[in-house]
Amino acid sequence: MSQPIGSPVSIGNLDASQLGPQPTHLPEDHPDVEAKSRIDAGEEPLDVAHDLPASSLAWALLADEAFDEGRKVDSYAYARVGYHRGLDALRQAGWRGAGPIPYAHEVNRGFLRALYALGRAAASIGEAEEAARVEKFLRESDPEAIDRIAADLR
Repeated sequence: MSQPIGSPVSIGNLDASQLGPQPTHLPEDHPDVEAKSRIDAGEEPLDVAHDLPASSLAWALLADEAFDEGRKVDSYAYARVGYHRGLDALRQAGWRGAGPIPYAHEVNRGFLRALYALGRAAASIGEAEEAARVEKFLRESDPEAIDRIAADLR
C-alpha cells in the first residue's frame, strides 16, 4: 500500500491515531470527584480544600473567588497549588509531560481550571511569559479548554 510520507494513515499494525501520546484521563476516584459533589451540595471551596487538599478543583475555585475579589496574588497562589496537585495526579495516571488532557473527561476539568486560573492570575500580576506558557499548555492539552472554561465562568 502506498501512502504519503508526510501524513501516514498506518505504520505496521498501528493506526495513525495511536501514534504519539494518548489522552490522559484522571481516574474516577480522584479527589475532584468528591470535591465537585461537595461543592455542588453547597459546601465552601475553602472547607473542601482543607478536607481534600489533592483536589485541583477546590484550589481552582479558591483562585476564582480570590480573583473576583481583586486578590490577584492570592488567586495566583491558590491556582499554583491546584496546578501542582493536578500535575501530580496526571503523572500518577500515566501522563509523561505531553499529550492531550481532554476537557470532555469531567475529572480532568479541575486541573484544567486550575491551569486556566494560573494563567489569568499570572497575567494580572505582570507575569506575561508565564501566562503565555500556560495558554500554550492549555491549548496543547485541549484546544477547546480555554473557551469551555471561560464559558463555565460566565
